[in-house]
Amino acid sequence: MIKAGIIGATGYAGAELVRLLTGHREAEIKWYGSRSYIDKKYASVYQNMFQIIEDKCLDDNMEELSGQVDVIFTATPQGLCASLVNDEILSRTKIVDLSADFRIKDVEVYEKWYGITHPTPRYIKEAVYGLCEINREAVKAARLIANPGCYPTCTTLSIYPLLKERLIDPNTIIVDAKSGTSGAGRGAKVDNLFCEVNENIKAYGVASHRHTPEIEEQLGYAAGEPVLINFTPHLAPINRGILITAYASLKKEVSYEEVKAVYDKYYAAERFVRVLEKDVCPQTKWVEGSNYVDVNFKIDPRTSRIIMMGAMDNLVKGAAGQAVQNMNLMFGIKESEGLELIPMFP
Repeated sequence: MIKAGIIGATGYAGAELVRLLTGHREAEIKWYGSRSYIDKKYASVYQNMFQIIEDKCLDDNMEELSGQVDVIFTATPQGLCASLVNDEILSRTKIVDLSADFRIKDVEVYEKWYGITHPTPRYIKEAVYGLCEINREAVKAARLIANPGCYPTCTTLSIYPLLKERLIDPNTIIVDAKSGTSGAGRGAKVDNLFCEVNENIKAYGVASHRHTPEIEEQLGYAAGEPVLINFTPHLAPINRGILITAYASLKKEVSYEEVKAVYDKYYAAERFVRVLEKDVCPQTKWVEGSNYVDVNFKIDPRTSRIIMMGAMDNLVKGAAGQAVQNMNLMFGIKESEGLELIPMFP
Protein backbone atom coordinates (compact mmCIF):
# COMPACT_ATOMS: atom_id res chain seq x y z
CA MET A 1 0.00 0.00 0.00
CA ILE A 2 1.13 3.53 -0.79
CA LYS A 3 1.23 5.53 2.41
CA ALA A 4 -0.03 9.07 1.84
CA GLY A 5 -0.12 12.23 3.92
CA ILE A 6 -2.11 15.37 3.20
CA ILE A 7 -1.15 18.87 4.27
CA GLY A 8 -4.20 21.10 3.98
CA ALA A 9 -6.62 18.19 4.37
CA THR A 10 -9.55 20.38 5.47
CA GLY A 11 -9.70 22.70 2.46
CA TYR A 12 -11.97 21.82 -0.44
CA ALA A 13 -9.20 20.26 -2.55
CA GLY A 14 -7.79 18.50 0.52
CA ALA A 15 -11.21 17.10 1.39
CA GLU A 16 -11.60 15.83 -2.15
CA LEU A 17 -8.21 14.12 -1.83
CA VAL A 18 -9.46 12.44 1.32
CA ARG A 19 -12.61 11.25 -0.44
CA LEU A 20 -10.69 9.83 -3.41
CA LEU A 21 -7.87 8.22 -1.42
CA THR A 22 -10.29 6.65 1.07
CA GLY A 23 -11.70 4.65 -1.83
CA HIS A 24 -8.31 3.89 -3.38
CA ARG A 25 -7.41 0.19 -3.31
CA GLU A 26 -3.64 0.71 -3.29
CA ALA A 27 -3.22 3.74 -1.05
CA GLU A 28 -4.02 4.67 2.53
CA ILE A 29 -3.97 8.00 4.32
CA LYS A 30 -1.62 7.99 7.32
CA TRP A 31 -1.76 11.65 8.23
CA TYR A 32 -4.33 14.46 7.98
CA GLY A 33 -2.59 17.80 8.23
CA SER A 34 -4.58 20.93 9.03
CA ARG A 35 -3.22 23.93 10.87
CA SER A 36 -6.75 25.24 11.45
CA TYR A 37 -8.11 22.08 13.12
CA ILE A 38 -5.23 20.55 15.08
CA ASP A 39 -6.42 17.75 17.40
CA LYS A 40 -9.99 17.88 16.07
CA LYS A 41 -11.50 14.76 14.56
CA TYR A 42 -11.55 14.96 10.80
CA ALA A 43 -15.17 13.81 10.75
CA SER A 44 -16.14 16.77 12.94
CA VAL A 45 -14.91 19.09 10.18
CA TYR A 46 -16.53 17.08 7.38
CA GLN A 47 -19.56 15.23 8.72
CA ASN A 48 -19.77 13.13 5.53
CA MET A 49 -16.79 11.21 6.95
CA PHE A 50 -18.61 10.28 10.18
CA GLN A 51 -17.87 6.62 11.07
CA ILE A 52 -15.60 6.45 8.03
CA ILE A 53 -12.56 8.37 9.32
CA GLU A 54 -11.77 8.33 13.03
CA ASP A 55 -8.42 10.15 12.88
CA LYS A 56 -7.70 13.58 14.27
CA CYS A 57 -6.10 16.41 12.32
CA LEU A 58 -2.42 17.05 12.96
CA ASP A 59 -0.17 20.03 12.33
CA ASP A 60 1.38 20.56 8.89
CA ASN A 61 4.87 19.38 9.88
CA MET A 62 6.36 18.22 6.58
CA GLU A 63 9.61 17.10 8.21
CA GLU A 64 7.76 14.72 10.52
CA LEU A 65 5.34 13.61 7.84
CA SER A 66 8.04 12.77 5.30
CA GLY A 67 9.39 10.00 7.52
CA GLN A 68 6.02 8.26 7.74
CA VAL A 69 4.70 8.25 4.18
CA ASP A 70 5.61 7.54 0.57
CA VAL A 71 3.90 10.62 -0.86
CA ILE A 72 2.81 13.98 0.51
CA PHE A 73 0.01 16.01 -1.03
CA THR A 74 0.16 19.72 -0.28
CA ALA A 75 -3.26 21.32 -0.81
CA THR A 76 -2.16 24.65 0.57
CA PRO A 77 -1.94 28.36 -0.36
CA GLN A 78 0.85 29.54 -2.62
CA GLY A 79 4.25 29.73 -0.95
CA LEU A 80 3.77 27.14 1.78
CA CYS A 81 5.07 24.04 0.00
CA ALA A 82 8.00 25.96 -1.43
CA SER A 83 8.88 27.20 2.06
CA LEU A 84 8.86 23.68 3.55
CA VAL A 85 10.45 21.43 0.91
CA ASN A 86 14.15 20.56 1.12
CA ASP A 87 16.61 17.92 -0.11
CA GLU A 88 16.18 15.72 2.95
CA ILE A 89 12.41 15.58 2.59
CA LEU A 90 12.64 14.82 -1.13
CA SER A 91 15.10 12.01 -0.40
CA ARG A 92 12.46 10.31 1.78
CA THR A 93 9.18 10.91 -0.01
CA LYS A 94 7.55 12.16 -3.19
CA ILE A 95 5.54 15.38 -3.22
CA VAL A 96 2.48 16.35 -5.25
CA ASP A 97 1.95 20.08 -4.75
CA LEU A 98 -1.51 21.39 -5.59
CA SER A 99 -0.42 25.03 -5.31
CA ALA A 100 1.27 27.09 -8.03
CA ASP A 101 4.70 27.10 -6.37
CA PHE A 102 6.44 24.99 -9.01
CA ARG A 103 4.18 25.29 -12.05
CA ILE A 104 5.77 28.29 -13.72
CA LYS A 105 9.38 27.81 -14.82
CA ASP A 106 10.33 31.50 -14.82
CA VAL A 107 10.59 32.51 -11.16
CA GLU A 108 10.28 36.21 -12.01
CA VAL A 109 6.96 35.57 -13.73
CA TYR A 110 5.73 33.59 -10.70
CA GLU A 111 6.75 36.34 -8.30
CA LYS A 112 5.16 39.06 -10.44
CA TRP A 113 1.78 37.35 -10.79
CA TYR A 114 1.55 35.89 -7.26
CA GLY A 115 3.10 38.82 -5.43
CA ILE A 116 5.43 36.72 -3.25
CA THR A 117 9.12 35.88 -3.24
CA HIS A 118 9.80 32.24 -4.12
CA PRO A 119 11.72 30.67 -1.19
CA THR A 120 13.17 27.66 -3.07
CA PRO A 121 13.52 28.44 -6.79
CA ARG A 122 16.19 25.74 -7.11
CA TYR A 123 13.41 23.12 -7.28
CA ILE A 124 11.43 24.78 -10.08
CA LYS A 125 13.45 23.21 -12.89
CA GLU A 126 13.17 19.73 -11.37
CA ALA A 127 9.42 19.86 -10.76
CA VAL A 128 7.33 18.14 -13.41
CA TYR A 129 4.14 19.85 -14.55
CA GLY A 130 1.63 17.12 -13.80
CA LEU A 131 -0.73 17.28 -16.75
CA CYS A 132 -0.73 13.53 -17.22
CA GLU A 133 -2.13 13.42 -20.74
CA ILE A 134 0.80 15.51 -21.98
CA ASN A 135 3.68 14.80 -19.56
CA ARG A 136 2.96 11.18 -18.64
CA GLU A 137 6.49 9.80 -19.02
CA ALA A 138 8.10 12.66 -17.10
CA VAL A 139 5.55 12.24 -14.30
CA LYS A 140 6.50 8.58 -13.90
CA ALA A 141 10.10 9.48 -13.06
CA ALA A 142 9.37 12.52 -10.87
CA ARG A 143 9.75 13.05 -7.15
CA LEU A 144 8.18 16.55 -7.18
CA ILE A 145 4.97 17.24 -9.12
CA ALA A 146 3.49 20.66 -9.82
CA ASN A 147 -0.18 19.76 -10.00
CA PRO A 148 -1.77 22.02 -12.65
CA GLY A 149 -4.37 24.65 -11.90
CA CYS A 150 -8.04 24.07 -12.74
CA TYR A 151 -8.43 26.70 -15.45
CA PRO A 152 -5.07 25.75 -17.07
CA THR A 153 -6.01 22.05 -17.14
CA CYS A 154 -9.32 22.58 -18.91
CA THR A 155 -7.97 25.28 -21.23
CA THR A 156 -4.82 23.43 -22.22
CA LEU A 157 -6.54 20.12 -22.92
CA SER A 158 -9.19 21.88 -25.02
CA ILE A 159 -6.70 23.79 -27.19
CA TYR A 160 -3.53 21.65 -27.15
CA PRO A 161 -4.18 19.35 -30.16
CA LEU A 162 -4.89 22.22 -32.54
CA LEU A 163 -1.80 24.13 -31.47
CA LYS A 164 0.41 21.05 -31.77
CA GLU A 165 -0.86 20.43 -35.30
CA ARG A 166 -0.43 24.12 -36.25
CA LEU A 167 -4.09 24.53 -37.24
CA ILE A 168 -4.68 27.75 -35.29
CA ASP A 169 -2.88 31.08 -35.00
CA PRO A 170 -1.47 31.19 -31.43
CA ASN A 171 -1.63 35.00 -31.40
CA THR A 172 -5.42 35.04 -31.72
CA ILE A 173 -6.47 32.90 -28.74
CA ILE A 174 -9.19 34.27 -26.47
CA VAL A 175 -10.39 32.21 -23.50
CA ASP A 176 -13.69 32.81 -21.74
CA ALA A 177 -13.89 30.68 -18.58
CA LYS A 178 -16.36 30.04 -15.79
CA SER A 179 -15.88 28.35 -12.42
CA GLY A 180 -17.97 27.22 -9.50
CA THR A 181 -17.47 28.88 -6.13
CA SER A 182 -15.46 25.99 -4.62
CA GLY A 183 -12.57 27.15 -6.79
CA ALA A 184 -12.10 30.09 -4.44
CA GLY A 185 -11.44 27.81 -1.46
CA ARG A 186 -13.16 27.37 1.89
CA GLY A 187 -12.05 30.60 3.53
CA ALA A 188 -14.71 33.17 4.41
CA LYS A 189 -14.89 35.93 1.78
CA VAL A 190 -17.66 38.46 1.28
CA ASP A 191 -17.64 37.93 -2.49
CA ASN A 192 -18.45 34.24 -1.95
CA LEU A 193 -21.38 34.66 0.44
CA PHE A 194 -24.65 33.12 -0.73
CA CYS A 195 -26.34 36.47 -1.32
CA GLU A 196 -23.37 37.66 -3.39
CA VAL A 197 -23.16 34.56 -5.58
CA ASN A 198 -26.75 33.35 -5.91
CA GLU A 199 -28.63 34.51 -9.02
CA ASN A 200 -25.46 36.21 -10.26
CA ILE A 201 -22.54 35.69 -12.59
CA LYS A 202 -19.59 38.02 -12.85
CA ALA A 203 -16.17 38.40 -14.40
CA TYR A 204 -13.18 38.72 -12.08
CA GLY A 205 -9.42 38.95 -12.41
CA VAL A 206 -9.94 40.57 -15.81
CA ALA A 207 -6.58 40.80 -17.63
CA SER A 208 -4.89 39.94 -14.34
CA HIS A 209 -5.87 36.41 -13.26
CA ARG A 210 -2.82 34.54 -11.98
CA HIS A 211 -3.55 31.43 -14.03
CA THR A 212 -2.85 33.43 -17.19
CA PRO A 213 0.94 32.89 -17.28
CA GLU A 214 0.52 29.19 -16.50
CA ILE A 215 -1.86 28.78 -19.45
CA GLU A 216 0.42 30.81 -21.72
CA GLU A 217 3.45 28.75 -20.75
CA GLN A 218 1.75 25.43 -21.47
CA LEU A 219 0.24 26.62 -24.74
CA GLY A 220 3.65 27.98 -25.67
CA TYR A 221 5.16 24.51 -25.35
CA ALA A 222 2.46 23.19 -27.69
CA ALA A 223 2.90 25.99 -30.20
CA GLY A 224 6.70 25.95 -30.09
CA GLU A 225 6.73 29.70 -29.55
CA PRO A 226 5.63 32.22 -26.90
CA VAL A 227 1.87 32.63 -26.65
CA LEU A 228 -0.11 35.58 -25.29
CA ILE A 229 -3.82 35.18 -24.66
CA ASN A 230 -6.81 37.10 -23.41
CA PHE A 231 -8.13 35.12 -20.44
CA THR A 232 -11.28 36.18 -18.63
CA PRO A 233 -12.67 34.02 -15.81
CA HIS A 234 -16.19 34.31 -14.40
CA LEU A 235 -17.71 33.14 -11.12
CA ALA A 236 -20.85 31.06 -11.64
CA PRO A 237 -23.44 30.24 -8.94
CA ILE A 238 -22.61 26.53 -8.81
CA ASN A 239 -20.57 24.50 -6.32
CA ARG A 240 -18.35 22.67 -8.80
CA GLY A 241 -17.34 22.93 -12.40
CA ILE A 242 -15.12 24.60 -14.96
CA LEU A 243 -16.39 25.58 -18.40
CA ILE A 244 -14.10 27.16 -20.95
CA THR A 245 -14.93 28.51 -24.38
CA ALA A 246 -11.85 29.44 -26.40
CA TYR A 247 -11.62 31.15 -29.77
CA ALA A 248 -8.82 31.26 -32.35
CA SER A 249 -8.30 32.01 -36.02
CA LEU A 250 -7.72 29.04 -38.30
CA LYS A 251 -4.56 29.00 -40.39
CA LYS A 252 -6.32 27.23 -43.25
CA GLU A 253 -9.73 25.98 -44.25
CA VAL A 254 -10.52 22.69 -42.49
CA SER A 255 -13.42 20.27 -42.32
CA TYR A 256 -15.09 18.84 -39.24
CA GLU A 257 -13.59 15.44 -40.04
CA GLU A 258 -10.06 16.84 -40.21
CA VAL A 259 -10.33 18.56 -36.85
CA LYS A 260 -12.03 15.59 -35.22
CA ALA A 261 -9.18 13.36 -36.44
CA VAL A 262 -6.70 15.69 -34.72
CA TYR A 263 -8.51 15.48 -31.38
CA ASP A 264 -8.79 11.71 -31.73
CA LYS A 265 -5.06 11.48 -32.47
CA TYR A 266 -4.28 12.93 -29.07
CA TYR A 267 -7.17 11.70 -26.94
CA ALA A 268 -8.66 8.51 -28.37
CA ALA A 269 -6.54 6.42 -25.98
CA GLU A 270 -6.97 8.73 -23.00
CA ARG A 271 -9.12 7.41 -20.17
CA PHE A 272 -10.20 10.80 -18.84
CA VAL A 273 -10.54 13.04 -21.90
CA ARG A 274 -13.81 12.54 -23.77
CA VAL A 275 -14.15 14.08 -27.23
CA LEU A 276 -17.88 14.56 -27.64
CA GLU A 277 -19.97 13.82 -30.70
CA LYS A 278 -20.55 16.46 -33.36
CA ASP A 279 -22.46 19.57 -32.18
CA VAL A 280 -22.62 18.36 -28.56
CA CYS A 281 -21.34 21.11 -26.27
CA PRO A 282 -19.57 20.24 -23.01
CA GLN A 283 -21.58 20.87 -19.84
CA THR A 284 -20.41 20.92 -16.24
CA LYS A 285 -23.31 18.75 -15.05
CA TRP A 286 -22.09 15.79 -17.13
CA VAL A 287 -18.64 15.70 -15.50
CA GLU A 288 -19.49 16.62 -11.89
CA GLY A 289 -17.77 14.46 -9.29
CA SER A 290 -15.60 12.75 -11.89
CA ASN A 291 -12.08 12.97 -13.31
CA TYR A 292 -13.35 13.42 -16.87
CA VAL A 293 -12.72 16.38 -19.14
CA ASP A 294 -15.27 16.71 -21.93
CA VAL A 295 -14.00 18.62 -24.97
CA ASN A 296 -15.41 19.58 -28.35
CA PHE A 297 -15.14 22.22 -31.06
CA LYS A 298 -17.19 24.11 -33.62
CA ILE A 299 -15.81 25.53 -36.87
CA ASP A 300 -17.15 28.97 -37.83
CA PRO A 301 -16.46 29.25 -41.57
CA ARG A 302 -18.02 32.73 -41.68
CA THR A 303 -15.20 34.18 -39.54
CA SER A 304 -12.52 31.58 -40.30
CA ARG A 305 -12.32 30.90 -36.59
CA ILE A 306 -12.79 27.82 -34.44
CA ILE A 307 -14.46 27.58 -31.04
CA MET A 308 -12.88 25.09 -28.61
CA MET A 309 -14.84 24.02 -25.55
CA GLY A 310 -14.10 22.08 -22.38
CA ALA A 311 -15.86 21.14 -19.13
CA MET A 312 -14.61 19.40 -15.99
CA ASP A 313 -14.98 19.27 -12.22
CA ASN A 314 -12.56 21.81 -10.76
CA LEU A 315 -12.07 19.80 -7.55
CA VAL A 316 -11.43 16.45 -9.26
CA LYS A 317 -9.58 16.71 -12.58
CA GLY A 318 -8.89 20.34 -11.67
CA ALA A 319 -7.20 19.46 -8.37
CA ALA A 320 -7.47 16.27 -6.29
CA GLY A 321 -8.28 13.78 -9.05
CA GLN A 322 -5.37 14.95 -11.13
CA ALA A 323 -3.15 14.72 -8.05
CA VAL A 324 -4.18 11.08 -7.52
CA GLN A 325 -3.67 10.39 -11.22
CA ASN A 326 -0.14 11.75 -10.85
CA MET A 327 0.46 9.61 -7.77
CA ASN A 328 -0.66 6.50 -9.63
CA LEU A 329 1.81 7.20 -12.42
CA MET A 330 4.65 7.95 -10.00
CA PHE A 331 4.20 4.61 -8.24
CA GLY A 332 3.63 2.54 -11.37
CA ILE A 333 0.07 1.45 -10.64
CA LYS A 334 -3.03 1.61 -12.82
CA GLU A 335 -3.45 5.25 -13.78
CA SER A 336 -7.20 5.25 -13.23
CA GLU A 337 -7.13 3.55 -9.80
CA GLY A 338 -9.36 5.41 -7.38
CA LEU A 339 -10.66 7.63 -10.16
CA GLU A 340 -13.15 5.45 -12.01
CA LEU A 341 -16.02 7.58 -10.84
CA ILE A 342 -19.14 7.95 -12.95
CA PRO A 343 -20.21 11.62 -13.09
CA MET A 344 -23.00 12.45 -10.62
CA PHE A 345 -26.41 13.57 -11.83
CA PRO A 346 -28.54 15.28 -10.76
